[in-house]
Amino acid sequence: MAEPKRSAGTRNATKTTTGKGRRKSPLWRRILLWTLSMFLVVGVIGAGVVAYAYMTIKLPDPNSDFRTNTTFVYYADGKTKIGSYQVQNRQTIPYDAMPQNVKDAIVAAENRTFWTDPGISASGLFRAALGVVGLAPADVTASGGGSTLTQQYIKIMYLTQEKTFTRKAKELLLAAKMGQTLSKQDILEGYLNTVYFGRGAYGIEAAAQAYFNVPASKLDLAQSVALAAIVNSPGNLDPAQGDKQAADLLERYQYTLNGMVEMGAITAAEKAEIYDSLPKFPKQARDSQWGGPKGFLLSMVKRELLANGFTEEQITGGGLKVVTTFDADAQDAAVAAAQKMTLQAAAGKKKAAKQLHAAIASVDNATGGVIALYGGPDFLKSQWNWANNPRPTGSTFKTYALAAALRNGWTLTDKLNGNSFTPKGDSVPVHNADGNHGTVTLQNATTHSINSAFVDLVTQIPNGPAEVQRAAEDAGLPVDGHWDLSNRIPLGNSEVSPLNQAIGYSTFANQGIRHTAHVVKEVFDADGNSRYVADTEGTLTIDADVATDVTYALTKVTQDGTGYRASQLGYPVAGKTGSAYYKTPNGVGEKMVAAWFVGYTRQVTTAVMYVKGPQGTDDLGRHFFGSTFPLSTWLEYMKTAMRGLDRLEFDPPTTRTSTQTPKPKPTPTVTATPTPTATDVPTSTESPTTDPTTEPTATTTPTTSPTATEAKPGDPTAKGP
Repeated sequence: MAEPKRSAGTRNATKTTTGKGRRKSPLWRRILLWTLSMFLVVGVIGAGVVAYAYMTIKLPDPNSDFRTNTTFVYYADGKTKIGSYQVQNRQTIPYDAMPQNVKDAIVAAENRTFWTDPGISASGLFRAALGVVGLAPADVTASGGGSTLTQQYIKIMYLTQEKTFTRKAKELLLAAKMGQTLSKQDILEGYLNTVYFGRGAYGIEAAAQAYFNVPASKLDLAQSVALAAIVNSPGNLDPAQGDKQAADLLERYQYTLNGMVEMGAITAAEKAEIYDSLPKFPKQARDSQWGGPKGFLLSMVKRELLANGFTEEQITGGGLKVVTTFDADAQDAAVAAAQKMTLQAAAGKKKAAKQLHAAIASVDNATGGVIALYGGPDFLKSQWNWANNPRPTGSTFKTYALAAALRNGWTLTDKLNGNSFTPKGDSVPVHNADGNHGTVTLQNATTHSINSAFVDLVTQIPNGPAEVQRAAEDAGLPVDGHWDLSNRIPLGNSEVSPLNQAIGYSTFANQGIRHTAHVVKEVFDADGNSRYVADTEGTLTIDADVATDVTYALTKVTQDGTGYRASQLGYPVAGKTGSAYYKTPNGVGEKMVAAWFVGYTRQVTTAVMYVKGPQGTDDLGRHFFGSTFPLSTWLEYMKTAMRGLDRLEFDPPTTRTSTQTPKPKPTPTVTATPTPTATDVPTSTESPTTDPTTEPTATTTPTTSPTATEAKPGDPTAKGP
């Protein structure tokens, strides 16, 4: 039987079978099946790896900078800001305090599926899986698709800004984890308190202040949308940077508004009202809070906070509210008075005025709180705080010798030698600038600032120089002061800062109760709880009757003596002028190195000092006395500091009996040179009238560089509170 013929199809099939009779698949089909199998294996492995990573990954510790809150510093009213301390400019606010428009706008601008998505994008998760098994390039970044708000929050709060796939994969896993562990409200609250808006502002509260000068709660719809739009690229969408940036922001602003309509957050009519233009942005203020005189205040406040147990982290990132003792109006008056009189003293020449340094320190007698302080014109240019810098005090130191005498049984009517003389054991005579006065009372010696009488006084008090030092320290001067422990100590070679002088004199104003100078009144934490209150109790360090008689004696200075112009204030005033002379190095002349006026009412004590030169040791000039520009500056400032305060009288002098023995020997009567009459406030075109009765003559040579306890130029940690 013949073999049946096969069809062509059968013949072809036979040719493609294997030796066992199986047919071989085409090459393209086998490649496709292999590729699909590999993708399936990779997908299973990748999914398993991702699942394992998801189960084991934990949220790391947050980036510390993004947990900080700005600390704000206020004047004494607790409302007017002086400045702030910050790591990042941020004020965290709760979700409920965020306007709904802000929440809707940020979702419309950055992640419109926020309320329904799991916190990640599907495409992003797939790329992460490929990356884990090594099938994605190492430098893949997030640019392949938009990140969700949750992912952005994760990147800001927990990760770095590096653009690698490893960081992106971790971001996705953490976002997925966060999406399952935190509510959407918690995530949006954290994001809006953390994200950077530009202009140094982190979080919506700081951004509202930075761009619109309002708290976040006061943002209107247009402002909310504009801020949400800026988040996309803060450096390129700030309208203050130029027209192009404003135009780009408008485009993003309109995109956000369209999204809000799509989401149903606003109506088309609401969009139409604000669609065509951006909201009005106030003029951007220059960030200069550390510039000008205010920088000295902020430096002092921070130093005092550290001294009272607050850490650097609490101060710069703890969200504290610091209420200071500074009075805003008084501070402005101090700055204005110092700068006005400095220019007048330089005859209106700005270049010369830069070489003069006025310092003002003003304290509340009842508490020791610093009401106002002028340490220099610009903290950023020089951190040398002249109000905290010790300089020779001149005759203002005679007040402590007066107190020492009263403590040792003297009275204001006891007699002293008002003529030039050479103290026992000395080789250099003591002179008065206005000649001899004969026998004078302690009161007259104080009123007319008679040098020889005060040196005579110290020589008669047992252990006189040490007693003067003790009185000064009890009044409030630092115990490590630069004391001249000779019989010439009342002439003012001792160096004291204006702030310490203000505190020392305020003890007499406060009837012997000494307070510590301080600039921080109260501190509140971020929740509004009071965490620190300044101690204002004070300590009785000088007997009240001694303080009363010191004050009475100093009122005569402002009525009949060298400081008589202080009476123009219209309040009872006690005070003392002072100027410090030194022999020049070649011994052929003298130079005036410091001029002072320290005066007080019952409520306020203010010290004013003028020095000259980079280190305050240059010559002010022969006609620059405490009775001229220092007193004029004091009067100019005190008119504001005393505004609205009651007119309080000082107590009358005591009637104590002198216990001073032996009585001083009378000196020959010498006709005193009449005291020159001082003019009113000097003008920039006239030379101030001299008042030689204010000036002691010192014979020592001053130092030409700051002493050990002074702050070096540029050192913000200047000694003093």
